[in-house]
Amino acid sequence: MIPWLESNTPFPDVSNALTIDAPGLLAAGADLSPQRLLLAYQHGIFPWFSEGQPILWWSTDPRMVLRTDAFRISDSLRKTLRRVERSMAEGGRWQVRFDSAFEEVMRACAAPRRDGPGTWISKDIIAGYTGLHAMGHAHSTELWLDGELVGGAYGVCIGHMFYGESMFARVTDGSKVALAYLVAFLRRNGVTMIDCQQETGHLASLGAAPIPRAAFLEHVRRAIHEPEITGWVPAPPLEAAR
Repeated sequence: MIPWLESNTPFPDVSNALTIDAPGLLAAGADLSPQRLLLAYQHGIFPWFSEGQPILWWSTDPRMVLRTDAFRISDSLRKTLRRVERSMAEGGRWQVRFDSAFEEVMRACAAPRRDGPGTWISKDIIAGYTGLHAMGHAHSTELWLDGELVGGAYGVCIGHMFYGESMFARVTDGSKVALAYLVAFLRRNGVTMIDCQQETGHLASLGAAPIPRAAFLEHVRRAIHEPEITGWVPAPPLEAAR
């Protein structure tokens, strides 16, 4: 059994998360207000649930993370990044922006995909994270082609801790380009770890790896007390990778 949270109920300690049946499941209920979401992330907890389910809160062990200095740029992605960087320098067809279409990125991440239905990103999730965006704690990275949004990612940033949430692509490598620019910006601003929440082969191919929850939480406790990052402007990823 897991505890049911009311709007004013604190989260239980993450050590109480389930270890079998639904490993990492910690609690259910409460709400998706920006304040509740901030509290969750500060304690290494994230919401994840399907349509028709109550709000479910998780703290997985191990935790999948991407260290920003371990991000892998494949040869094919490197070629794409060179083309995008050249286009941006010349004011061409490709552009990368931060935070110019946050809600649009979320809705694109929620859309049905070729390999299955849409994600768990509901209208309530969108409302909660756009509230965080208005507070300056949620950010989007966006790839544009001829003025059309063709790739992107979004997540939550507290101090020097970034929590990745979702990505989408409408062109080849669209989400990877967006992520590469985000990683470069975070590295430049002293962020060393991106929370990826759950282990997947796709994330592993980009350099992410699981670490014990205790190590993850120790990093979070330090990172969230660093000064908030300002001046969200894309940084050239190939330059940062040198």
